[in-house]
Parts: sequence; structure tokens; C-alpha cells
Amino acid sequence: MPAQSVLSPTSKAERINSLDAIRGVALLGILLMNIIGFGLYKAYYDPTNSGGATGWDFKVWWINTMFFEGTMRGMFSMLFGAGIVLFNSRTVNGLPSIEVTDAYYRRTLWLLLFGVIHAYLLLWAGEILFPYAVVGLVAYSFRNLAPRKLIIAGIVMSTILTALNVKDYYKTENAFASYTAALKAGDSTGSPAGKNKTAMSEWETIVADKKATPESYNDLKKAYSKSYFSIVWYRSAIIQIRQSVWVYRMWIWDVFSMLLFGMAFFKNGIFKAEKSTRYYIAMVLGGYLIGVATNYWETTYLVENNFSIRAFYLTDITHELGRVPTTIGHVGLIMLFIKSGILPFLQKALAAVGQMAFSNYIMHTIICVTIFMGFGFGMYGKLQRHELYYIVFCIWIFQLIASPIWLKYYRFGPLEWAWRSLTYWQRQPFKK
Repeated sequence: MPAQSVLSPTSKAERINSLDAIRGVALLGILLMNIIGFGLYKAYYDPTNSGGATGWDFKVWWINTMFFEGTMRGMFSMLFGAGIVLFNSRTVNGLPSIEVTDAYYRRTLWLLLFGVIHAYLLLWAGEILFPYAVVGLVAYSFRNLAPRKLIIAGIVMSTILTALNVKDYYKTENAFASYTAALKAGDSTGSPAGKNKTAMSEWETIVADKKATPESYNDLKKAYSKSYFSIVWYRSAIIQIRQSVWVYRMWIWDVFSMLLFGMAFFKNGIFKAEKSTRYYIAMVLGGYLIGVATNYWETTYLVENNFSIRAFYLTDITHELGRVPTTIGHVGLIMLFIKSGILPFLQKALAAVGQMAFSNYIMHTIICVTIFMGFGFGMYGKLQRHELYYIVFCIWIFQLIASPIWLKYYRFGPLEWAWRSLTYWQRQPFKK
């Protein structure tokens, strides 16, 4: 990268097209899973809660669980890690500068604020910017590690998440066993007293958290049919849990592991399309052989056990074994597509979507919240699972068309421009 006298955003000539294209695929793919959170109640994992669990609704759940759950987010996290390495490669007057570190932390702290706004004011409880910022503040210290060490560190993080899932599984099994024992110890009405009542209450709390009831579903739909500020107030408690307990229980390990893999993949040239076709084919075959096989066992086990709570906790143990290799397989497949040069118009459109990933991600939220919340069209809970994908495909088509057109006239997406201006403490040129 040429030396600069003043630190500034990456120019068009310096952008890595393959990185933008794969980011575009990941950004569009994330909506495949997020749309469930926007439009249905507790149906992200469990199709029996809402949205339908037969016919096309079941097929859509099966396809998503097999190939997309966690993998699109995984790719996006990997690209965030690649971005850290790329950002650190910046120089001033040909030498690494403290200015780069200052700019990085300023950039990350602004991302943290954007995440808070996205969750609390734009009403997306599944938002990922805040966890990225929290992890990014720590991950910067890993930027100079060799790829091999980054891979090892990523495996350690993923293993920790698996260990936590094992702990949760046994905790749930113990709660169920205590609940069953309490039922047997109860009187003819099934209402035991004392510690047995506590045991029953613990399991019932787990059930209430994981399984929908008509009453809880109707209460939520009623809450989401009200005014904007009423929904902000209602969701604030949910979001507070998501951006505190969830971050430290799940997101740190989930995001950090894939972020470290992304750093390694960027450093060894995978994301730059520098590897051979044979290398990427090996990624596809190896990744899918392990990952898809694991995912198939998980989906089959869930179906055979009627989507029971205990079945979900058991399949969580193998979640990383399915998610990580499948994500690697996806990366290999996308890089083969990029290296092939086929469908250049689509590759160009995907790169434009990826170049505007921040703006397009927030656009997903604005569109979906408007469609599903009461201050918009009030469609929450009114569509079946497969019907949600009519919305997804419309958003995809719009962004694939609009992003290249926008970048024909502007240097950045609107939020990218604002983020860069805040990062460098200087208003950046916007129009070309």
C-alpha cells in the first residue's frame, strides 16, 4: 500500500474486490436468518413455535438449519477480522503509526455506539454491531500473530463455546430430572411443596423461555401493535439482556473465534483469491463433508424428537462442529465463483453490496421493522415462515440493483461515509 502523509479511508483503487464480494454474499445471507427474528415469535430455531412446521415452512427451516444458521454470521465475523488486519496495514509516511491505532479504537467505539442505537432505537434485538465492537476492542492485540497461531486461538475460542454448551446441556438434564422426580413426589394434583416445587419451577421457567404459548404469543403481538415509543420501552428490557448476558455467554466466543479465523484467512491469501482452484475445492469438500454431515445429524435428531427442549440442548453441543466447517466450505465455494469470473455483473453487484455493508445491514432493519411493527404495516406474526422469504428476495434484488447505482455517484454508502468521517475526525468527500 502506498505511503500516506495523512491517514485517510481506503481508496477505490486500494479495495480488494474479492473481499467486498464475499462480504456482499454474507450480508445478504444474514437476512435469511434474521428475517425470522423480525417476523415470527421464538421461531429462529424452533419451527413449532410459530410460522408453521409442515410443507414449505418445514423445508425452509430444514434448508436454513442445514446450510445457513450461524454460517452467514460466521463469514461476516471472519470478514470483520480480515478488516482489522487490513486496517492495521495502513501507514503514514511509510511507517506504522500510533495514528493507525488511535483511528482503529475511535472507529470501534463509534461502532459500539451505532450498535446501541441499532438495538434500542431501531429495535433490532439480534443486532451484531455491539458484540463486534466489544470483541474488536480486544481482538486488535491479536493482529500481528501468524496465521497458524490465529487458527489455534480461534479453535480454543470455539472449544470454550462448546464447553459452555455442554455445561448448559447437563444443567438442563438435571433440571428435567428434578422436575420428573418432583412430579412423582407430588400429591394426586401434581402440586408438590417445598424443594420439589422449586425444582418444578426451574424446569417450567426453561419451558417458558423456549416454547411459545398462545397467551405469550398474543401478548407479544399486542405489544408490537402499539406506537413506536411503546415498543422501544417494551423491547428495552429484552435488548438489555441481549447486549449484556448474551454478549458474555455467547457472542464473545462465537464472534471472536470466527474473527480470528478471518484474520488468518486474510493473511494467508484465501480472501484475496490468491490460492489455487484445487485449494478452494479442498476447502469446499472438507468443510461440507464435516459440517453438513454434522448439521444433518442435528436436524434429523430434532425432527425425530419433535423439537423437544432437551433435543435442542443436546444438538447445541455439536453446533460449532457443524457451523465452522460449513462456513469454511461456503468461503471456498464463493472464492471459486469469484476466481471463475462467471456472471461478472452479479460479482460486481455483490461487491457493491459488500462495499456498502453497513448501510445495507441497517437498511434491512429499517425495512423489516417498518413491515412488521405496529407503527408501520403491523405484519408481525401474520406471515408463514416461507412467506417471509418473498420479502427477503425483494430486499436482495433491490440492494443488488441500488448499491452499484449508488456507488456510481458516491464514494461510500451513507453510513460508511458518516463512520469514516467520525473515525478520521474530518468530513470525508462524499460525491464522486
